[in-house]
Formats: sequence, C-alpha cells, structure tokens
Amino acid sequence: MRTRSFLACVVAAALAALPAAAETPRGLIRGTGDLGIVIERANGGVVVVDTTTQTRLYAVDQLGDLSHASAVFSRDGRHAYVFGRDGGLSKVDLLRGEVAKRVVQAGNSIGGAISQDGRIVAVANYDPGGVRLFDADTLAPVSEIAARDAGGNRSKVVGLVDAPDDKLVFALYDAGEIWVADIADPARPTVVRHRGVGQLPYDGILSPNGRHYVAGLFGEDGVALLDLWQPGAGVRRILDGYGRGQEPLPVYKMPHLEGWASSGELGFIPAVGRHEVLVVSLTAWTELGRIPLLGQPVFAVARPDGRQVWVNFAHPHNDAVQVIDVPTRSIVATLRPGRAVLHVEFTPRGEQAWLSVRDADRVDVYDTRRLQRIAEISARKPSGIFFTARAGRIGY
Repeated sequence: MRTRSFLACVVAAALAALPAAAETPRGLIRGTGDLGIVIERANGGVVVVDTTTQTRLYAVDQLGDLSHASAVFSRDGRHAYVFGRDGGLSKVDLLRGEVAKRVVQAGNSIGGAISQDGRIVAVANYDPGGVRLFDADTLAPVSEIAARDAGGNRSKVVGLVDAPDDKLVFALYDAGEIWVADIADPARPTVVRHRGVGQLPYDGILSPNGRHYVAGLFGEDGVALLDLWQPGAGVRRILDGYGRGQEPLPVYKMPHLEGWASSGELGFIPAVGRHEVLVVSLTAWTELGRIPLLGQPVFAVARPDGRQVWVNFAHPHNDAVQVIDVPTRSIVATLRPGRAVLHVEFTPRGEQAWLSVRDADRVDVYDTRRLQRIAEISARKPSGIFFTARAGRIGY
C-alpha cells in the first residue's frame, strides 16, 4: 500500500510539473478552431473571440499602432501574429490571452505573411521598405530582402502573401514591380523580379489554389497578373482600361485586394473609384459583367461556399453592407449595421458573417441564411476580424 501511495504521489507531482501549454486563464483545455481576433484600433489591442458561442473571451492590449493592422496564424491556430502600422510585430497566445513576444522591427509596416511550413514570419515594410523575415517561434530576425528599383531607390512593399513551394510574393509600390522570393533557405532568400507591372501597385492577392498573383494598380485602370506556374511568361495586364471613357470619381478609401471574392470560376472585384464590382472569369481573366452598387466598394468577400458575396463601402455609404447572390448576380439585401463597417469575416463553414461596426464600438454577427443579426459583441473601435481558419489557407 505504501508503494502504491508513493507511486501515486510521484505521478501526481509529475503531472503537476508538466507545462500548461493548452490551458486558458480559466483553466479550460480547448482547441483553437473556433477562435479569432478582432482588432481594437483605438487602443492598440485585440479581442479574442469564440465563434461557436459568439462571445469575447479576453482582451490583449499594448500592441502598438493598429490603425492599419492585419494578422496571420500559426499552423496550429494557437498564435496570432499581428502586424502594426508602427512596425510592431506581436505574437499573441490565443489560449492564454497574452502577448507571447513582441518586437518593433521597422518604422512603418503594412502587413505580413507566414511561410508554408510555418517556420518564418515575413513583414512588409513602408519605412524603410523591403521585407524582413523572423523566426516564428522566437521572433528573432533571420534575414532581410531589400526592395529597390532599377536605380537603387528603396520602395514600399505591399501585397505580401505566402505561396506554395516556400515562396513569398509581393509588389513594390514605388517601383511598379512584382517580386517572387524563394525562402527555402530563409537566411539566404533568392528573388526573381518582374518589372513593368504598371503604375503604383497598391495591394496584391493570391488565387485560392496558389497559382495566380494579382496586383491592383492605383495609378491606372487595370490589373497585373502573374502566373506562378509559368513565371517565365512574365506579368500580364488584364482588365485594362475598365474605366475608359468614364470620369473618375474621388477615391475615399482604396479597395482591399484581400477582399476580392472568388466563387468557383468567377471573381468579384471592387473597381477603383467606381460604384460597382467587376465580374471576372478566373480562367480566361476577362470581364464578364458588372454589378451596380450603392457606393464605392472596399471589401467584396465570398461566403466559403461561394453562394454569396458581401460588400462594404467607403464613406459616405460606410454604414451599409450589400449582399450579392452569385447565381443571379443581383443584390438580394442591403443591410444597415451602422456607421463605419470596416471588415467582414465569415466563420469557416459560412453560417455566420461577422461585421466590425467601428463607430458603434461593436461587432455584429449575422445569420447568412436569414440575413438577420443574431448577436453583437462589444469592442473598442473595431476594424479587422481574423479567424483561425486562415491558418490552413494559402495566401493569408
């Protein structure tokens, strides 16, 4: 009996000594598949949320300037890497509700990506330009890709995405170029440059299958397309002059290419300075039609099954969200959540749409079948919403 009691004590002590790697502050052991974060831009923090119960779990503050923030996730969905406008890179533990690590790596950054194998976090910088690579575990610096034009001048980097085969793809805003970096050896990345892309590529997106990189052009009506399966063919211009013959409208907020909606072989693309989305063939890359909208679109986001596309708008129509029915290419609902709807994010299977309503200090949750609000969550000046389902997607 004494031996048995002694062994029981040893086992209990050993279990108590194990690291509580999967415990939340409330002592709950859980997975991460229904978690996400909401950026609270006013106070430089995030709210960790549960999409199953539509609740906020806890707030994580002191993440710097999040006025234009984005995030990617570790492969297991436990950690969010938050990119701040002040050059901050923060690693947030979603289970513990705390900052695991934070570094300020530049003067001004505009987003980032995580490598295909999850080992490297890359940050796109405005100031001093270029892309910096960090160890995803420790956030220790690994290497830097200096972005310079043909004359040696630094360029802002935008539209940074991860791509298959250990690649990163990004655009040089000032130089009008698209670069493909091979980071199989992250300490010594190699770069292929594609020049003559067009004027002022302001953002980029990767197709869901990881084949095509598309860069929007702020300086002209058109889009630049790079086929990563046939990189030797160079960059191709598509949708050239889609606003030809029309007087350009003032652009109050640039469309975000991350919000280019993909539904099967169709793409729904916000037209810069237009009150419409372009319907595009994702195989021929030609325009198939246009859908008139209430105002200038910012995000056009497809429900995961591709049946609906939800669109939000720039000022003065930023209190509205319009829902497009893909089969009929028609507007089936105009929702009015409140002023400054900044972002739309769907739950992994698409039964909910989460909308950040900045000026109301809340996030609205909508049932996407009934198109009705079913919950709201308080958040201080919310903007971006990011769910851990992104961890398993290419180009996020």
